[in-house]
Amino acid sequence: MAALMQDPGEKSLDKLLATLTTVAHPETYVFAALDKTADLPPLAEVQLLFRESEAVTVIVRKTYAEDNQIDYFFPSRMITLNVTSSLEAVGFMAVIATRLATLGMGVNPVSGFYHDHLFVPEGREAEAVEELKKLAEEKRRELE
Repeated sequence: MAALMQDPGEKSLDKLLATLTTVAHPETYVFAALDKTADLPPLAEVQLLFRESEAVTVIVRKTYAEDNQIDYFFPSRMITLNVTSSLEAVGFMAVIATRLATLGMGVNPVSGFYHDHLFVPEGREAEAVEELKKLAEEKRRELE
């Protein structure tokens, strides 16, 4: 029988920001829109799959898209936010996205069960990681 799971995540915005660390992944990922009747990539190749009314959006490694002749958009790097935020945490991703927007950086956030992940433009991942490090340091000083 299915049951409501215990929330493993933190809800305090201050605590999430003050303890934020990141992991930048080396692979380049891309977004693709597949026809709803198309064969989907194997699950092992999919970083994200989301069904929309127009198409199925997938995030896959750029090399996979190229090897399989899948048209793609937004070559990006994935940054994992190394805090376990609650899916009910209020404002966490808004603060992160707003902070990166001050650098003129578009970000595509994805929330998993245990972590949030950011897809940032390829070539700007170090800049994003550094800015998030500054944000965490500022929050820690503020809370002292």
